Amino acid sequence: MRAALIAAPLLACLGTATPALARDYGQQGAVWPIVEPDLLAQIHARLTRLEKTGETARLNEELKRRTIARVNRPEPVAGLGPASATRRWRFDPTITVERNIADDKGRVIIAAGTRVNPLDTVPLRAPLVFLDGDDPAQLAWAARRFAATRAKLILVRGAPLELMKARQRRFYFDQGGSLVKHFGIRAVPATVEQQGRVLLITERAIEPQKGKAS
Repeated sequence: MRAALIAAPLLACLGTATPALARDYGQQGAVWPIVEPDLLAQIHARLTRLEKTGETARLNEELKRRTIARVNRPEPVAGLGPASATRRWRFDPTITVERNIADDKGRVIIAAGTRVNPLDTVPLRAPLVFLDGDDPAQLAWAARRFAATRAKLILVRGAPLELMKARQRRFYFDQGGSLVKHFGIRAVPATVEQQGRVLLITERAIEPQKGKAS
């Protein structure tokens, strides 16, 4: 009964309440239209101007020139100098497998934690010879020492294509110095040769020679 007495006045108030009305308070402050240029249209206009002025052709020629120059003479490997003394050490290429290696059927071939020596399956059949291609003494030494071998001559500086044409022998280039960094080589000429299950690395001091590399 008491609850009914409390509810009755409340219902009466709700029934006579004036509903809220939405009002338009007008524009407050300055308003500007959204103006956003079309990015694709801007790019197209820019390219059109470059084409008309011949700038596109000039840029293409410059890119071509730089690419050819970089192929003919790659960026030298930084931090290497001529060997002032002979230094020799052994390099163990053994790695520890971090996770299971499985075949296409999911069968584990090599379990995680296994130590694997790549030389057991892929031997180094020919020496790797790292050279400064701009040093006549190093080139002459390599030509004498490895003339009758299949050694891979790898430049850390110089023009490999020019040397291939002049000497009729393939030359490689250690792009970015990834190989010399991996082996810890700090001076050239240097050789990497297999000795059993390790690699024998030698930085060899040679007598300087006057003349121009070719």
